[in-house]
Amino acid sequence: MASKDGGPKRVIWVYATLSANIALGPIGTFVQLYLLGLYGSQAGTPYAVLAVAAFNAVSIPSALIWGVATDRLHTRKVIVTASYLLTAFLLLSFLLTKTASGVIAVYSLVSLISSATATPLNLLIMETEPKSNWANGFARLSLVSSVGVMLGFVLSSIWAQYLPEQWLVVPLASLSLVSTVMSVILLPEPRFIFEREAIEMRRPLFQRLIVSPFFFLKLPTFYDFRSIFKGLRNELTSYVPMLYLSLIFFYLGTGIFNAVFVPSLSYHLLSESDVYAISVVAMIAQILAFRYAGRLLTGDRSLAMVATQSVTIRGACYALLGVAFVILPGALFLLPSLVLYTLAAGVCYGLYYTASNTMVFNSISGRNHGSWLGVYSAVVGIATTAGSLLSLLTTLYLGLDVTFVLSGALLGASAWITMRIARGGNQPRGVTTESHS
Repeated sequence: MASKDGGPKRVIWVYATLSANIALGPIGTFVQLYLLGLYGSQAGTPYAVLAVAAFNAVSIPSALIWGVATDRLHTRKVIVTASYLLTAFLLLSFLLTKTASGVIAVYSLVSLISSATATPLNLLIMETEPKSNWANGFARLSLVSSVGVMLGFVLSSIWAQYLPEQWLVVPLASLSLVSTVMSVILLPEPRFIFEREAIEMRRPLFQRLIVSPFFFLKLPTFYDFRSIFKGLRNELTSYVPMLYLSLIFFYLGTGIFNAVFVPSLSYHLLSESDVYAISVVAMIAQILAFRYAGRLLTGDRSLAMVATQSVTIRGACYALLGVAFVILPGALFLLPSLVLYTLAAGVCYGLYYTASNTMVFNSISGRNHGSWLGVYSAVVGIATTAGSLLSLLTTLYLGLDVTFVLSGALLGASAWITMRIARGGNQPRGVTTESHS
């Protein structure tokens, strides 16, 4: 399974996913801007925030449903192809929806249908490539996904500059159809079928989680959650529960911020093209952060300390955006948004995600690997959804500026917990397995 030059075989079929990632990358921003355009910045903000919450809420059961469906159907190509095809039709259906309830319903269906590809694509890497090439395959799949999202924001920024925002879904839907055709042509149907449990504790899964943390190998039970958090009161056994507690605060704060960032930009009358352009710069920074994070975290560096520093800076950026929201009128809000969001969502997120996920993987022991990873996915999904719902309440009753500060404070709590882990001295040090590069 090697190339003619003796090197590892390149996983060519992953490029069939590129166009679909271009199509799906900016759709969340599109939906929020569309709702804000329908109702105005002030009246439309609650609907825009609610749309994000609905999308996040649907993503959790969707990951479970499609994981089970993949195990039952034993066909990878059909699931992926059907997902891309249905996604294209859902994107076009935004042209027919003129109410908040309709837009949120379609966006929720996009969450349901688009999540169908995660499990089969993961399994295809293992089923069609030799074990020695799994890391390369997962890394390539992650890179294609990230680059696709970035290109989607580039396309959207250019489109919004010259053409009506509502019609952006036409090229995005066309790109999803391109992936549909390419999937029919390029995606293989493996001779041997793996169940999801076969991925347990395979290092390449870490790289796939960069793209989507909502990946359930097994459905976690109440006992699984209790097993993780039961040692919180004992200093000797508190490492794992404190780690997961820090993750809860991190994703609560992140969920709050992500739900209100686009409405805050619209409130300051920034153009739709500017909103997409800010995401382009942040995505480039994030890709580079993921690209080099593995190298930066090797050796004797404390993972917990790197995570603490990253989440502290990220939280400070959130809080400073709240201050800038109040004191900087109109287009002057663009510069701090560009700089602080790029630092928070790009550099800091890449470093924190790599460090914290490595800590999670290094903390897993025993035979219940799939259950523990299921708890991790549930924690991320539930905390993110709860954060976006909380942002709806704070936006309605306290304002966007207070919402930004609250998100920063929650990340500050995450940083404080992670710092306690770092001072405990019993955390893993350095990346113990392959880097992302």
